[in-house]
Amino acid sequence: MATQFKMPQLGETVVEGTITRWLKQEGESVEADEPLVEVSTDKVDSEIPAPGAGVLVKIHAQEGDTVAVGDVIAEIGESSGAEQESQEEEPATEPKEEKPAAKQEEKQEEEPAPEEKEKPAEKAPEKEQPAAKDEGKAEQPTSKPPSGGQRVAAAGGGEGGASPEAQELESTDEEPRRGILSPLVRKLAAEHGVDLREVKGSGTGGRITKQDVLTALESAPAKPAAEAKADKAAEARPAKEPAEPVQAGPREELVQVSNMRRSIADHMVASLHETARAWNTIEVDMTNIARLREKAGDAFKKTEGFSLTWMPFLSKAVTQTLLKYPNVNSTWNGDGTITVKRYVNLGIAVALENGLIVPVVKGADGMNISGLARGIRDVADRARNKKLVPDDVAGGTFTITNPGPFGSILSVPIINKGQAAILAFDAVVKRPVVVTDENGEDSIAIRHMVFLSMSWDHRVIDGAEAALYLQHLKALLEEADFESDLSAYFSEG
Repeated sequence: MATQFKMPQLGETVVEGTITRWLKQEGESVEADEPLVEVSTDKVDSEIPAPGAGVLVKIHAQEGDTVAVGDVIAEIGESSGAEQESQEEEPATEPKEEKPAAKQEEKQEEEPAPEEKEKPAEKAPEKEQPAAKDEGKAEQPTSKPPSGGQRVAAAGGGEGGASPEAQELESTDEEPRRGILSPLVRKLAAEHGVDLREVKGSGTGGRITKQDVLTALESAPAKPAAEAKADKAAEARPAKEPAEPVQAGPREELVQVSNMRRSIADHMVASLHETARAWNTIEVDMTNIARLREKAGDAFKKTEGFSLTWMPFLSKAVTQTLLKYPNVNSTWNGDGTITVKRYVNLGIAVALENGLIVPVVKGADGMNISGLARGIRDVADRARNKKLVPDDVAGGTFTITNPGPFGSILSVPIINKGQAAILAFDAVVKRPVVVTDENGEDSIAIRHMVFLSMSWDHRVIDGAEAALYLQHLKALLEEADFESDLSAYFSEG
């Protein structure tokens, strides 16, 4: 008997995902928990494991398809023959004659807007007529009903489909989910210049679907004069993408960007447009921390299985400084308020082969050096192995980006959207610097030095506060006693 493999719930606010690559083909054997398919959401790319061992007998969602959470994307069984039998038997088990109204409601939900029910002669009569015929033809079901229709029919609570009250609830409660858009919807809207703010969503909670965008395109000629004028003004602005397909020239190659790259591009442009970015940098002497790493490094690696890097020390100092200067850890709300967070969910930028992602170490302000080292290692490893889920990249309050390992010595990062600042941790290098001893005598010494650069939102933070934050961070890194966090790893003697 075949096991249905459904699109999993990849995060609290995620309602659908796009199939980017099947790692197995129909007829191939799979093991339980073996990576089976790569799925992309607006937040993260993930490898989804097989729910059990068997044979991948049927793929329902092809690469590039956007699928709602809970919809069947494949089936796993003992053999393809058994699967074909189960597929043929499935339609006959649907109680269509007992619930003709529910079936009709599902058909109607394929329509872009609920008003079409009141005006069947004006829009898409070809879809309503087959729905009426289905009342007497249980042997001709739709092979794959739209997931949105299934959800609306279920919400009605009765055999007659969605009630008027349920439909009204969808239209009035649309704001929380209308901004949750699939990559396919974003791409379609961008290609055709559709303003998604003007599109009424027919999906769960008002979510905008592909059909909603297509309906908006069809209804464009009938828009009121005011909207037509706005569209004309929008057309006068430079297009984000060329109207004609770009052709590669000699010694050139056209590369299709990934969903992650497209998401990064949208996110970064939105951040630059929405923030009043300013920038400061400060030079920090990391020599004392270098000595601690050397002292505890061997025992730490033997115990933990990985090396003790600079990042846990910086993260500890950053979280403690954020608690002292909470405005740097806040969010601009756009309504005359800011949300000041007296906790730290620390975002750590991780470079991947096809882009950059920022997983979040939750509750970082309550961790010591060892805990931060484990937390950072965990999210970085899962990011590189595509084991993150969308909740792993949500909820960050402040971000550290780390271009240092790539040789960068000074950076001006873009603020992560929804945050007030971001810190760049560049390369720690040995340099000759002037040092002053306890007697006030100056000398030149070789020290481990680094530039810490912070981009910050001037709507939330002023220059003096940003400078004070960096000064306090510098003092902690140069003078704080981190030994108590690492005493368990110090070699005896």
